Amino acid sequence: MTQERNQTQNIEREVTNRSGLSSLPRSNDELIFKNPWEDQAFGVAVTLTHAGRYQWREFNNVFVEHISRAGKTGNSSTDYQRWLAALQQLALQKGFVSADELQDLFKLLAAEDNHH
Repeated sequence: MTQERNQTQNIEREVTNRSGLSSLPRSNDELIFKNPWEDQAFGVAVTLTHAGRYQWREFNNVFVEHISRAGKTGNSSTDYQRWLAALQQLALQKGFVSADELQDLFKLLAAEDNHH
């Protein structure tokens, strides 16, 4: 249990201390989530790291790629939309979900239509 707690603290410290391109919106040093899905996407990325499905560095590299690409193309997506795109890309690359399963989930969420 102590090892798991240490791993959690290390990931939380790494997320908290992020700066530059991969820093997330904050107020009074706390992460800001404007919508419930942002908090959930953040939690899924952290949980998959805790579960050993990928290294945090791996996720962060994909996230930074999405930020850089958006900057170069003038994409006006939010930090959490880029976070979600990075999570989706990594989930597909690692085989956690298939493209068809992801598309079905998108359709299900769109049908609920109570989020952005």
